[in-house]
Amino acid sequence: MIEKFIEKIPSSLKDKSGSVFYSGVDAFSGNKDLYILGLNPGGSPEEQSDETIKLSIRHILENESKNWSAYRDESWQGAEPGTWKIQPRVLHLLKNLNLDPGEVPSSNVIFVRSQRESNISDEASDLIEQCWPFHSSVISELKPKAILCFGKTAGQYLKKKLGANKLIDEFVETNNRRWKSQAFMNKDGIKVIVAAHPSIADWTAPDTDPSKMIQRVIASNT
Repeated sequence: MIEKFIEKIPSSLKDKSGSVFYSGVDAFSGNKDLYILGLNPGGSPEEQSDETIKLSIRHILENESKNWSAYRDESWQGAEPGTWKIQPRVLHLLKNLNLDPGEVPSSNVIFVRSQRESNISDEASDLIEQCWPFHSSVISELKPKAILCFGKTAGQYLKKKLGANKLIDEFVETNNRRWKSQAFMNKDGIKVIVAAHPSIADWTAPDTDPSKMIQRVIASNT
C-alpha cells in the first residue's frame, strides 16, 4: 500500500530537503483511527540539503522496521529516541488513545523543510497543491476516523481542503490562556482536529492535554 502513496509524491519535490513519512510501512496499511499531520519538517534546508525527500522515502522502505515511528524511535538533536521536544508529548497522547505509534500514519501537510513557517509562506499554497494528492490518497485508502493537525495553520489547510466546517467538539485549556483545540467534520463525516501545537502546548500536563477530546472524536459516530 505504501508504494501506492509514494507514487503520488511529485518528482519535482523529491530532490528538495524534507521528508514525508513520520511512521513506517505498518502505519500506512489497513484502516486507521488517526492520521497525524504537522505543517512541514523543521530545520535548515541549507544545512540539511542532503536530507532529501527522495532519501527519506528510501530510508523508510529499506532501513526502518515496518513498525517505526519518528516520535518514538528517532533520535532528534542527539537526544535519546522519543525524548526531544514534541516527541514525548505525542507519545503521551497516543498512549492515552491506546494507539501504537508505529501503527499511526504520520506526515506533514507540506513535505519541504523550512526553518520557520514564514520561510515558505509565499509558496505554501503551491506546495500544498503538490502534496495534496498524497494526503487525499491516504485519507481515501486508510479511512482514518480523525485527522489530527498540529497547530492552526496545518488545521486551516486541512479544513479548507476537506470542507470540514462543522464544529463537533472542543477542549479548552484549564489555565489562564484558555487555548482551544477543536474538532470539525465535513459532509462526508471526515473529522479534522485542530490541536494547539505540541511545540507550545504541553500535552503531558493535565491543564493542556487534549487527549480526552480526541478520544471522544475518534469514538463518535456522528
